[in-house]
Amino acid sequence: QVQLVESGGGLVQAGGSLRLSCAASGRTFSSYAMGWFRQAPGKEREFVAAINTGGVSTSYADSVKGRFTIFRDNAKNTLFLQMNSLKPEDTAVYYCAKWVAGSVDYWGKGTLVTVSS
Repeated sequence: QVQLVESGGGLVQAGGSLRLSCAASGRTFSSYAMGWFRQAPGKEREFVAAINTGGVSTSYADSVKGRFTIFRDNAKNTLFLQMNSLKPEDTAVYYCAKWVAGSVDYWGKGTLVTVSS
């Protein structure tokens, strides 16, 4: 059983920055790929970013490429999402996710990010 707990969301003005964190329970955090998704009001959940086990390989949605950075600290069982140059359209609940065999098998409960114009 894995628990994922997000933090770091909040209200920020357009152009500002936030850093999200995801604390994972268990001893095998370094063994699985991780990622971030988001869900805006009235919209479906969408992929934001992913990172491999060692933190070397990353991928991003086109909408956040160049503005968001995903990274991880395996020693502290923590996943991060640094979000810069935030836009109102980035407003959403952000979810941490754990991958296994190409599918997400655990989700966090989410943290709300609100970007004001």
